[in-house]
Amino acid sequence: MKKTALTFLGAAVVAAAVGGFTAVGVNQYMSGNTSNESIQESLASVWSDSTPQAGNHFTAYQAEQYPDLTYAAENAVKAVVNIESIREVKYGGSYGRGFDPFYEFFGIPYGGGSRGYSEPQTQEQKSGGSGVIISADGYIVTNNHVVEESTKLKVKLNDGRLFDAKLIGTDPTTDVALIKIDGEDLPTIPFGNSDDLRLGEWVLAIGSPFNLQSTITAGIVSAKARQLGVIPNEFRVESFIQTDAAVNPGNSGGALVNTRGELVGINTVIKSSTGSYIGYSFAVPETIVRKVVVDLKEYGVVQRAMLGIRYRAIDDQFVEELGEELGIKKSGGLYVDEVVEGSAAAEAGLRKGDIITAIDGTKTNDASTLIEKIAQRRPNDKVTISYTRNDIAKKVDVTLRNKVGKAEPVTADTKDVAEALGGKFADVSKGMCEKLEIRGGVQVVSVKRDGLLGRSGVKEGFVITYINDRLVTSLSDLQRMSDKIQTIDGVYPNGQAVRYVIVN
Repeated sequence: MKKTALTFLGAAVVAAAVGGFTAVGVNQYMSGNTSNESIQESLASVWSDSTPQAGNHFTAYQAEQYPDLTYAAENAVKAVVNIESIREVKYGGSYGRGFDPFYEFFGIPYGGGSRGYSEPQTQEQKSGGSGVIISADGYIVTNNHVVEESTKLKVKLNDGRLFDAKLIGTDPTTDVALIKIDGEDLPTIPFGNSDDLRLGEWVLAIGSPFNLQSTITAGIVSAKARQLGVIPNEFRVESFIQTDAAVNPGNSGGALVNTRGELVGINTVIKSSTGSYIGYSFAVPETIVRKVVVDLKEYGVVQRAMLGIRYRAIDDQFVEELGEELGIKKSGGLYVDEVVEGSAAAEAGLRKGDIITAIDGTKTNDASTLIEKIAQRRPNDKVTISYTRNDIAKKVDVTLRNKVGKAEPVTADTKDVAEALGGKFADVSKGMCEKLEIRGGVQVVSVKRDGLLGRSGVKEGFVITYINDRLVTSLSDLQRMSDKIQTIDGVYPNGQAVRYVIVN
């Protein structure tokens, strides 16, 4: 698990009366002054029905009224595996002591030292995580950050068997990945339904924290549809299940199961100031996991449905800041701030200023609810949007589209522009737009060396305004592009306008 503030992952009490009696009784027994029969008589008098006891203030224990977690634990643990991710990292690679490229050009030794270039060395880095077997022939679901950039994957089953695994596909936006081992009749965990989880319901977290394989912890569902902003992807899809089950580094990718032993989530991140568990853990809900897994198996790429709007949750802060201006007096719902031209929402007639109150009958009082519901869908699926316009309640059926604006599945060959560019991005602030006199754009937050930006010399801070002469005003514009990148236009914060021509 990654170590950040949000990390990807007793004493016995003795009653005074009993303690005092035990001390006296033992002392007498050891000194030989009291017979065993006397001790038994003393015990009987201490625990007689007439003697007041702390337990008298509480309801008697009745086993049938408490959840039995043994069935879920004993069955689900068989299908939770330990994953070892191995990455080959190159280091070193430098010119020898005394090397000067000017002298080297003429073949003249310099400084009496060694000459030439030492090749970089390769070193293996290992990290651990967990996974869940979801099919008898060896498909395993885990977190993207567990297998990211791995060159080898090894899987250890609960029964000790070891397998090499291959990567089937990943989805960085949800932090879900699918791998496979070659096996037959393997133990599996059936999918449950995370939508049916109730607050306070008992759940089990199973994984390999600190490499302690097959560790089981229990807790309750503390909250649903949590959005934390921790998945390191600009197009992140977050709607976490929050629990108080203890989860630590190594639990990433492990199972969150209900009392029936059904998979309801994949443990992903913990909220902690130390990097280890001291509070709450968070899991990707089964509804998202199931959809991602099916997409990766069938298409080789996740089918991301798009509604085509930008919105803000109408909370107390929103009402305080903009309520009077917009005529909104109470919190609740999502304010449509922008409708993308040519999108599914635009085609259905949604407009700026509409307030979305529900999707398929589920109330949308927070952004993560809408995010989760759309993430469960594919292009060409229909959803029913309930909304108000000028205080009049309306409903409309919306046919969702893919990231390039079409109502059809994308293929693995469809280019992901953001990934091809190689970097991290953010929407440009309103203040910067005014300063640079631009309508909008996407600012480069970081650059990967092996991406198009890095190879083209684009620096951090650059604001992309056009790609292939197509206007880019926001991250959503970037996400809808799929053509091969030929030109990038933009401006640096100092006002310098630049066009980069991509040479492949």
